[in-house]
Amino acid sequence: MTGAHGLVLSAPRGWLWGAAAVAALGVLLGAWRWARGRASGRRRRRPGRLQRVGTVSSLFVYPVKSCQGVAVQRARVTPMGLQSGEMRDRFWLVIKEDGHMVTARQEPRLVLISTGCENGYLTLSAQGMKKLCLPVKLPRKNPVHNCRVFGLDIQGRDCGDEVAQWITTFLNSEPYRLVHFEPSMVPRKSKDIINLFRTTDEVAYHDCSPVLIISEASLEHLNTRLEKKVKIQNFRPNIFVSDCGAFEEDDWEDILIGDVEMKGTVCCGRCILTTVDPDTGVLDRKEPLETLKSYRLCDPSERHIHKSSPLFGRLFAVDKTGTIQVGDPVYKMIE
Repeated sequence: MTGAHGLVLSAPRGWLWGAAAVAALGVLLGAWRWARGRASGRRRRRPGRLQRVGTVSSLFVYPVKSCQGVAVQRARVTPMGLQSGEMRDRFWLVIKEDGHMVTARQEPRLVLISTGCENGYLTLSAQGMKKLCLPVKLPRKNPVHNCRVFGLDIQGRDCGDEVAQWITTFLNSEPYRLVHFEPSMVPRKSKDIINLFRTTDEVAYHDCSPVLIISEASLEHLNTRLEKKVKIQNFRPNIFVSDCGAFEEDDWEDILIGDVEMKGTVCCGRCILTTVDPDTGVLDRKEPLETLKSYRLCDPSERHIHKSSPLFGRLFAVDKTGTIQVGDPVYKMIE
């Protein structure tokens, strides 16, 4: 090598080999990082292009499972569903004293209880009942119950005697309690309910999926076949979409809304809860379910998943969290 005065100096051969090794290692490390970035991009399924397929017309959060939803203009999409302020989708659950879930399938008048969140408090309101406020962050002394939701175990912290009595009085039922899912608790695996989900897809008290999407056109198409029209509240989606054709959402796989990426996993099989009138809390047991069964049954290859349940709406898992709002375009992500 060359010294400060231009003289050629000899260098130990070991030093030269060491420098070469370091340089080679740098090249390999750079190549590994590049390859890793490429692999990460494939895993995230970055789109080759985006195709607009609709527009978000409404967003709904359902804090208490089977109670009324709250329409919001903007929501955070987390891996476990929509969140607006301290309202998290289906993070509260009515249970029997033995821990089994109670939904509008058993107690249809649950749909008449309106919910909200104000200054750190969950609020419950219903006709003939005094508005009730209970803290979102519950005292640690409140017991944790072992609950059962669609055959799977999950915990919930008891919300107290006052709200338990409030719900029991309104429903005129056996004693029920309200529980809250806390971040430290273990969620249910969507894959344990429907095998098409991934092991990373998790929910609190949802039926099986963090997000349900339905299009306005699908609802309109169904209502052309019904004598008595139904509302979107019969179907309880999180995201209601306009500017697309009827049932086009059935084929949405990877979609982008705002900065949120979601994976369409399976269409939603519907049950008798859809026959509860959201205005009266009366369970019909027939419509719109029977009409849906006349033309919306699954392909025979999927009968092991849906059995005789008709399909309406599509269930999504969350690949990339972020924020969505009413008016956002909905894009299909195309490789």
